[in-house]
Amino acid sequence: MASGIFGVALSGLNAAQIGMQTTGHNISNVNTTGYSRQQIEQSQGSGQFTGAGFIGGGSDVTSIRRVYADYLLTQAQALQAQSAESSAHATELGRLSGLLSDPNANLGAALDDFFSSVEGLAANPADPVARQGLLSGAQAVAGRFKAADAALADMQTRADGQIRTSVDLINGYSQSIAVLNGAIANAQGSGQPPNDLLDQRDALIAKLNGQVRAVVVQDGAVNLFLTNGQPLVLGNTAIKLVLMRDDLDASKLALGAFNGSTIQMLRQSDISGGVLGGMLAFRDQTLQPVRNEIGRLAMTLAAGFNDQHRLGQDRNGLPGGTFFNVAVPLVNGSTNNTGTASLTATVSSYSGLTASDYQVDYDGINYTVTRLSDRVQATYATLPQTLDGLTIAVAAGTAAAGDRFLIQPTRAGATGMSVAISNVSQIAASAPVRSASSVANAGDGVISAGSVNSLGASLLQPVTITFTSASTFNVGGVGTGNPAGVAYTAGGAISYNGWTVSISGTPKVGDVFTVGPNTGATGDNRNALALAGLSQAALVAGMSVSGAYAHLVGSIGAKTQEINMAMKSQDSLLESANNSIASISGVNLDEEAANLMRYQQAYQAAGKLISVASTLFDSLLHAVN
Repeated sequence: MASGIFGVALSGLNAAQIGMQTTGHNISNVNTTGYSRQQIEQSQGSGQFTGAGFIGGGSDVTSIRRVYADYLLTQAQALQAQSAESSAHATELGRLSGLLSDPNANLGAALDDFFSSVEGLAANPADPVARQGLLSGAQAVAGRFKAADAALADMQTRADGQIRTSVDLINGYSQSIAVLNGAIANAQGSGQPPNDLLDQRDALIAKLNGQVRAVVVQDGAVNLFLTNGQPLVLGNTAIKLVLMRDDLDASKLALGAFNGSTIQMLRQSDISGGVLGGMLAFRDQTLQPVRNEIGRLAMTLAAGFNDQHRLGQDRNGLPGGTFFNVAVPLVNGSTNNTGTASLTATVSSYSGLTASDYQVDYDGINYTVTRLSDRVQATYATLPQTLDGLTIAVAAGTAAAGDRFLIQPTRAGATGMSVAISNVSQIAASAPVRSASSVANAGDGVISAGSVNSLGASLLQPVTITFTSASTFNVGGVGTGNPAGVAYTAGGAISYNGWTVSISGTPKVGDVFTVGPNTGATGDNRNALALAGLSQAALVAGMSVSGAYAHLVGSIGAKTQEINMAMKSQDSLLESANNSIASISGVNLDEEAANLMRYQQAYQAAGKLISVASTLFDSLLHAVN
């Protein structure tokens, strides 16, 4: 009987001791991030049969378990990835929005100043100061475009740096999780859960989800996958993410996964969640399109200004030349191409340009052109072909099946913009033609100053308009075709040789009007006025250049607000999920203090039972002796 009492007492003593140690472990880790409180699991010992029935055999501690809810942990991991992605994206969007809307540095102010200088020239076309003002304004706006692109390029460098840091962290967490998977598998061979190792692994998975969304799949061990199915951790093996220069764009970091001896390239759409997902989304879906849009604004402004400037006449009596240098589209072949072909892309219509990049794939039979902004595709059996204001052609060589090319129509638009003229006398403020009415005219017809529409070979040829009746006139001059009996409509457009005039009033028979070269016209401002009118011209997708820039700033501001709202919502959900986890898994010091007292009392009671058993045994020995 004594040995039975001793056994029961010792089992109780052992259970109370383990309970106190577990409680102490909980108290010690009250501030440990990711720690799940632990509880002992007790069961009653097997009873011993006697004639009087079964006598209890004490208590057994069968296990020490973590108190946690797996579904809450999975939910928190997903929310952690979403929150970190939104936070990273929102931070960079805030910087971008600030850059674009800065009143002292944005393009809107530079464009306004530039067109103000054009208006100054229109008001004083012969004034050297006004001409110098336009030249300085042009250099300033070109410089502002370059500065804007340089600032955006710096933001891309920053984004690439954070992407590199994130990839390093992901690789470190993945390797540590793989090591823990091995240690946990070994420890579980004892049949008992290694709670602290499991907590460490869960904490690492949470940190990993702060960098990228990792989907957990358990098959005895914990396996982690990206949302596209690419494995990150398989058992005790970690798959390393690697960074390299994109084969189509050397200025861009590309992401891949090292699977044994090969690298599986990953697209931006393959990555979601975490800092990495947020930075990739910002770089590829926001920053690069903004750089392209800034380039498109520069190209359309420069090309539109050039077109109008060429229709004018400078102080030397020469036709207006190229005012701005305009960038050309960039075309890169993949470094993996096996063919010899090189492609060219030229702008056929600046108004048709988009801010998108394009990828050209050759399958051995057809060329597939993909507009990367919306993935819309067009397939052609041969090149050249024209789409979105862009003509794509094979410059030389032969393409092989699988060859790829990247076309960036506007990427260099801002950096490639510069002022082509260096002398104020080269500014074409006047029109190359002028109109006049004969002093002998008897009617009250009035001819307009006229405007130039195109540069034809006969633009400067003298043309005579002679009225043969109140409603008809004849036209004479090289290039006109000398039409007779042309119907007259007061105020209607009369266009020949690349110019347009209008005559109003009621001319008499024999009245003569002439259009010819504009010589010695230092005070003529007609082309300057047309250049100033470009500030409101629909040069960019139906908008003015300033309007398009304001639309860009507004869209980035709206996107920033949208991401910030999403971030606040996700942060709130994450906080709620973490609070739910803490309510289940967190250490409550009041509860642990109560447990400590309970186990202490149990330990003391078990010790008293041992003392009683010892006294009884001693009494029995004395009785026998």
